[in-house]
Amino acid sequence: MPPSASDRRRRRRLVTGLGAAGAAGAVTALVAVLVPSASAATVFSADFESGASGWSKSGGTWVVGTDGSKVYQQTKADSELARVFAGETSWTDYSVQAKVKAISLGSGLAGIASRASSASTMYRLALTSAGKAELQSVKGSTVSVIGSAAVSNVTAWHTLRIDASGSTVTGYVDGVKVASGTGSLTASGRIGLVTSFASASFDDVAVNPVTGATATTSPSASKTATASASASASKTATASASASASKTATASATPSASKTATATATATAAPTTTSTTGTSPTAAWPTATGSKAVTATVAVSGTLDGGNVRYYGSGDLGGDGQEEGQDPLFKLADGAVLKNVILGAPAADGVHCSGSCTLINVWWENVGEDAATFKGGTSATYTVDGGGAKSADDKVFQHNGGGTLTIKNFQVSDFGKLYRSCGNCSTQNKRAVVVQNVIATAPAKSLVGINANYGDTATLSKVTIVGDKDLDICVRFTGNNTGKEPTKIGTGADGVNCKYTDSDITFK
Repeated sequence: MPPSASDRRRRRRLVTGLGAAGAAGAVTALVAVLVPSASAATVFSADFESGASGWSKSGGTWVVGTDGSKVYQQTKADSELARVFAGETSWTDYSVQAKVKAISLGSGLAGIASRASSASTMYRLALTSAGKAELQSVKGSTVSVIGSAAVSNVTAWHTLRIDASGSTVTGYVDGVKVASGTGSLTASGRIGLVTSFASASFDDVAVNPVTGATATTSPSASKTATASASASASKTATASASASASKTATASATPSASKTATATATATAAPTTTSTTGTSPTAAWPTATGSKAVTATVAVSGTLDGGNVRYYGSGDLGGDGQEEGQDPLFKLADGAVLKNVILGAPAADGVHCSGSCTLINVWWENVGEDAATFKGGTSATYTVDGGGAKSADDKVFQHNGGGTLTIKNFQVSDFGKLYRSCGNCSTQNKRAVVVQNVIATAPAKSLVGINANYGDTATLSKVTIVGDKDLDICVRFTGNNTGKEPTKIGTGADGVNCKYTDSDITFK
């Protein structure tokens, strides 16, 4: 007899080592401080009988539905990229598996992700509309196929598994190896469920230490998995998987006494003061001095010096997608200063400035919706001095209000646009951006975008572009206040809206 929902809920486990996000869930205060330990293994499981809390969304429409039992479904088949993520960006060597059933593959894919260091960088094992399973390395719009194999009845339930150990990544479908290869992506990251131009159901997600994991060689069309793990002071763990005709899942973990998490809460701690001026755009990224989970937007008036603590979203702020309207981690009042802060993943909607503001040495490890949004009045002045940003699927800095934004001594890589003047806000303003001493590293779509019809200006100097000699430096649009997509009307310096000369831009 299949287990009841209550039985499955009792079996569901989330066991995390020191530094894992699960520790923060026990803390009800605004900010949780996590103390990490490298000695702990991590086991995670989710069967969605009690919902899908703890997963951060990026695109698509995700709901908990029913397919014999509760499953997590992505129902928007025309979504170009739909992803949900769980776990920790610090996870390195592990095995992740889940059951996947394509509802509609169309011309797309559905699968699982491992070592997701951003919303667009990961290893992916996916069932495709071509009737194959592909193990892929994904970095932005670049998808490299490590290997593939034909899959019979591709729209039935299949168990997908990725083992990542060191630089070796191996994919399995129903226990049979699809492909194995050496990857060059970041050797750590979260797990994910993924679709592209497809809808699908997911169930029985499990993460185990990769050491000792074994694959079965006689898969069936079942939807069953059993996983167990134990950890001791010697850091040994085992994992096993089997398939049968029923849809059940079991996960358990027995950590040793040394595998405990310590969490404390504070909303008023005064971090150590560090740099007071912007770093060079060639400076090394700082090492985080600690981590804080943020469950509700932190209001900043005056000056907040984070002392290079990493802040990341949790709970209602646990998303890192491109959906508009997310709340920020930090909301700065008029005249506020935020400095020496690292925004980890997920970063929600980053930083909002309600009026004039200054950001000094703020670092975005994985841009969520936007790194920062500027909402002040027509005379507002905003300054971004030092710091950097990585992995922005779209914009880094979004300018919705009026006034002038200066971006200087800044570094950015793997991004859509460094700056965009809002092209379709209901209230439009004349906006100005000044970009000075900035290094921008491809892949990227463009550097800045402005609305010529509203009199926007972009003034650029000492800008270095690395890896793309054809990058559009300044793109002019005809903006609107109706919510429609703005119309692109030109690129390049024109002396009126896009103000720079060839000597102001260096390509490498």
